[in-house]
Amino acid sequence: MKVLVPVKRVLDYNVKPRVKADGTGVDLANVKMSMNPFDEIAVEEAIRLKEKGVATEVVVVSIGEPKAQETLRTALAMGADRAILVTCEDKVEPLAVAKILKAVADEEQPQLIILGKQAIDDDNNQTGQMLAGLLGWGQGTFASKVEVSGDSVKVTREVDGGLETDNFKLPAIVTTDLRLNEPRYASLPNIMKAKSKPLATKTAADFGVDTAPRVKTLKVVEPGKREAGIKVADVDELVMKLKAMGVAK
Repeated sequence: MKVLVPVKRVLDYNVKPRVKADGTGVDLANVKMSMNPFDEIAVEEAIRLKEKGVATEVVVVSIGEPKAQETLRTALAMGADRAILVTCEDKVEPLAVAKILKAVADEEQPQLIILGKQAIDDDNNQTGQMLAGLLGWGQGTFASKVEVSGDSVKVTREVDGGLETDNFKLPAIVTTDLRLNEPRYASLPNIMKAKSKPLATKTAADFGVDTAPRVKTLKVVEPGKREAGIKVADVDELVMKLKAMGVAK
């Protein structure tokens, strides 16, 4: 079974984002970039499936500028077999990403696609669902456990009332949640081996996908600073203040 894992290069989650002076977006100049954490979990899950003998090949794909090669090499060092980079200098919106991934899936013919439930830079949470719709495949979102058996997959996901279990036939789409696994660190020998693993480069035009933006960002601003809280002497004073705020009756 072949597993395809899309990964995205984003601002490292340890870095505090800074808005550009002109308010046109987030300043990415001279800041650390890394693999989207949810995608890292997806790569780890695919590798574990291979280690269990369920998967035979793990292919990672990224859509973005040439520097995304670094992200793909990280996935290769974790244990993926080969990588595909679809270069695109401009920001690609979720629908265009899903269309490109569909074209890649049509070429690669994977039985399972595992990707992060969302990217931490735009938090759209759309690509996995759009891709499932375009391919006409079953999907399990926000997976906290994935079990593949024969030609079916069982996904356990957290919902408000507890846990929900979904079963569906392969091929399928799975999007990962934080509790699915703990991604491994790439060892130095594997980092060296990753440099010689296959990495193919293509463009969005190769797949005939229009990546022109459909959404225009008018302005980006930092969130307002939280005001300091106050201490109350007792429950009566707390209730009185909540009533004054209209929170309690």
